[in-house]
Amino acid sequence: MRPLTVRARATLGASAVVAIALAVASLSLLGLLDANLLHNAEADADAQAAAVAQAAVAGKLDPLLPPTHGADFIQVVSAGGKVLTSSQNLTGRPPIVAQRPSVPGTIRSTWDVGPLGDEHRQRVVQVTTETENGLVTVYAGTSLRDADAADNTTSAALLVGVPLLLLTVAGVTWWVTGRALRPVEAIRAEVAEISDRDLHRRVPVPATHDEIARLAVTMNATLDRLESSGRRQRQFIADASHELRSPITVLRTQLEVALAVPDPTGWPELISGALEDTDRLQQLAADLLLLARIDAAEPVSTEPLDLTELVREAVGKRRGDRVPVRAELAPGVRVSGSSLWLTRVVTNLLDNAQRFAEHSVAVRLAGADGQAVLAVTDDGPGIPPADRERIFERFTRLDDARSRDHGGAGLGLAIARDLALHHHGTLTAEDSPRGARLVLRLPLSPPPEEED
Repeated sequence: MRPLTVRARATLGASAVVAIALAVASLSLLGLLDANLLHNAEADADAQAAAVAQAAVAGKLDPLLPPTHGADFIQVVSAGGKVLTSSQNLTGRPPIVAQRPSVPGTIRSTWDVGPLGDEHRQRVVQVTTETENGLVTVYAGTSLRDADAADNTTSAALLVGVPLLLLTVAGVTWWVTGRALRPVEAIRAEVAEISDRDLHRRVPVPATHDEIARLAVTMNATLDRLESSGRRQRQFIADASHELRSPITVLRTQLEVALAVPDPTGWPELISGALEDTDRLQQLAADLLLLARIDAAEPVSTEPLDLTELVREAVGKRRGDRVPVRAELAPGVRVSGSSLWLTRVVTNLLDNAQRFAEHSVAVRLAGADGQAVLAVTDDGPGIPPADRERIFERFTRLDDARSRDHGGAGLGLAIARDLALHHHGTLTAEDSPRGARLVLRLPLSPPPEEED
């Protein structure tokens, strides 16, 4: 039963709030109007009753009370129930109240029907006073016809005006909400027409500089990211296909040559080359699978790690490398992350350094300012400042330092940076007196005694 559209809900909500406010205001208005008119009528009757009571005390009551302003009728009754005097319209009538008061005082009350048979309410003031002849009670009453007429007129006006006002509020709210939501509908319609082949299209941005305009800007920014992601995905597929084509072609050629050569003595060399290309294909497939997992934003299984021991183990496995690795590791550098993935980061950095180093590779680990800083430096040709971001792009090789002659598909540093970002860290290429210097920064974790 709830309204399905924002426009309908806004209209219903505004109408309900206005209806409640009008109902409270109308009841308050009627109450204040009735109370004010009742007070005025009571004040007039009170004055007349007090004046007649003073005359009774002084013994100056007229046999017939003249008409007075503010009182429709007056009657004076003794303690024994005898009518001493009254206004002309009550001449010859018995006491209007059967019960006699026993003590002096003033009582004010409202009667639904007056002594004169008036259809309107009567406000009656009863004043009992002590005289020489005993207690005397004065009844002075005034009709509330003016109050009733004002109440009826006001009620009729509210019965007509309140629904009209509610309809006006509902109509204005419906119209204003429709105009406010028109840009949203335009955005929705445009997004509904954008397919995976139309990511270059953008939604219209209204010139209102309000929340809807910011929504349109955010939507266009999202479309920019989607288009960029699609472009990177297509480029990735093209690069991967290109990288796979070369070893597959070479492998096929070697197998065809082995099949065509009748002399078995040449087969070991051909098979050895085929195995090398198979290893290259296997490594490339593993790298592509890891990149796919990273791009899928799979959660990292984190645990407290001693990064010092992890780097020491990774360096210890490189004893047979072409260039010796010199390590300077600060003790007790702890981080949180995946040991498998961080080991892969360190391995990729060492592979990159070994690939281009001439005589030495240096690894330095330290902890400072809440960060673990791992720097891997080689004495190779180095990285030009203009290319220090390009080397982290997938399938990127620099002309002099990144060629197939050195091996590798240009994925190692891209994988290392993506894994560093997944661990809330950074991987950058920084200045070095000679060669390349790659620096990994990861947030430190508290020591074991502080973890709980």
